[in-house]
Amino acid sequence: MKLSNMHLKTLREVPNEAEIASHILLLRTGMIRKLVSGVYGFMPLGWRSVRKIEEIVRQEMDAKGAQEIHMSAVQPAELWMESGRWFKYGPELWRLKDRNGREFCLGPTHEEIFTDIVRSDVNSYRQLPLNLYQIQTKYRDEARPRFGLMRSREFVMKDAYSFDRTFKDLDKSYDDMYDAYEKVFTRCGLNFRPVEADTGAIGGSNSHEFTALSEVGESEIAYCEKCNMAATTEKAACVDAPASNEKELPLEEVHTPGTKTIEEVADFLKLDKTQTLKALLFVTYDDDGKEKGYVAAFIRGDRELNRTKLVNALNIPEHAIEFADEAKMAAVTGCVGGFTGPVGLHDCKIVVDSEIPGLRNLCAGACKADYHMKNVNYGRDYNADIVADIKLLKVGDPCPVCGAPVKHARGIEVGQVFKLGTKYSESMGAYYKDENQKDQLIVMGCYGIGVTRTLAAIVEQHHDENGIIWPMSVAPYHVIITLVNPEDEVQSKVADDMYQKLLKAGIEVLLDDRKERPGVKFKDADLLGIPIRITVGRGAASGQIEYKRRSETEKEEISAAEAIARAIRTVEEEK
Repeated sequence: MKLSNMHLKTLREVPNEAEIASHILLLRTGMIRKLVSGVYGFMPLGWRSVRKIEEIVRQEMDAKGAQEIHMSAVQPAELWMESGRWFKYGPELWRLKDRNGREFCLGPTHEEIFTDIVRSDVNSYRQLPLNLYQIQTKYRDEARPRFGLMRSREFVMKDAYSFDRTFKDLDKSYDDMYDAYEKVFTRCGLNFRPVEADTGAIGGSNSHEFTALSEVGESEIAYCEKCNMAATTEKAACVDAPASNEKELPLEEVHTPGTKTIEEVADFLKLDKTQTLKALLFVTYDDDGKEKGYVAAFIRGDRELNRTKLVNALNIPEHAIEFADEAKMAAVTGCVGGFTGPVGLHDCKIVVDSEIPGLRNLCAGACKADYHMKNVNYGRDYNADIVADIKLLKVGDPCPVCGAPVKHARGIEVGQVFKLGTKYSESMGAYYKDENQKDQLIVMGCYGIGVTRTLAAIVEQHHDENGIIWPMSVAPYHVIITLVNPEDEVQSKVADDMYQKLLKAGIEVLLDDRKERPGVKFKDADLLGIPIRITVGRGAASGQIEYKRRSETEKEEISAAEAIARAIRTVEEEK
């Protein structure tokens, strides 16, 4: 493609709304175009890279025996009501009605649709296993779209669904997809890590998230270098503190004026924060969005609450809980903002972290302004409705597998695999007949890759101060020929001859034949990040051109013939 004929608009200035490198560079290169907040279109160069990622995904999925189909993004509400997710998915589900008042949603995922297909079409064990997938536009009504393609309201995703006879068969399907994902992200040039993850609104039992390591990522992972444990912090289990063998001391109320925080009360009473009990107060909502009840969660004073674990312990959707209005909650439960403890609390669900029952003589709020209680003990002074691990695994905490100190890293979630089991087949009646003609529930898995998010992750990991540095496999073009002076007949002839020969060899090549200043062309070449740059300038008269890899600083003066041969060889090795 000749740049003089291409629809291309690059930007010199950083767009005001863009904060991270991928968002800035994809806008500056003109590869994406913002329509409204969280909704982006793709321009020619950007769409070429999206299609290349899709093709890598397609090849690896097909290699595992998966079959591609394509379903509508518009889904009837009835199927989501069957599965029980119409409410549980929450406000991110983009709901709409047709002119007759029938409810639909724009699909963020397609478990219900694919389950409906299989329950209609599969009736015998001979038709299993089965893996169907699609690459399609998805929608989530994000409350705060940000970071360009990282958290958008419309995005391209590959979603696949496996259907098996048994849980053992599901294990194989899951392992196949796990292997395919490792190959996909490796081919895309990503530095990534698979980690155990929470199943969230998708549900099921086991799940792994594929995380592209990046400081701007929204996923935080905990990992151990000694035993290779890795999990999102939402999922990571924590090791409880050893149970205390202290003797229980008498309960004592103490005056602690103005000490609302753990730090303040610990300092006032000369206690270590590990000897205190921290209260966090919440209100929950029912399926109609009405207040359902109050929750008081208690963790050791030096700990942080893991809200995902709390939601899972309560067995409620993530959107059905928020921090309580303390004044309203006080009128019902007797809590006092900044001075709430479990003793004397009433008419609310009490959730206690799993290590608390083993600890002795803690300090907690007295549910009385400016007062705390010392020597509070679980079982003697209060009990809980739920005891569960609800704490966050922090840097330096012992690894739940081997006990070594854990580390944290940030990353971008680019894919996730789930073992759904019979969650959807049971709720939606998806059965097959076994060898004895008896009905058996189909066992399911689901597997997603964020195609457009993968594009952003690649840019985050592959750029410098001048622009993008595309891996060959996903670059919109392999080679860019920069013609310094289009008015020079020799330069034009050499550039065009190289262009035609590369095209004939199957190399995707751009020819920058625009009537622009050389500096503009060089800046655009670096910004666009095409892997190989060939510059045809004054040296063309003596048969010499400049050859440079975008990822390197060194330039070489070589013959046109050698440049062509080297480019072809490099592209074949790396694409």
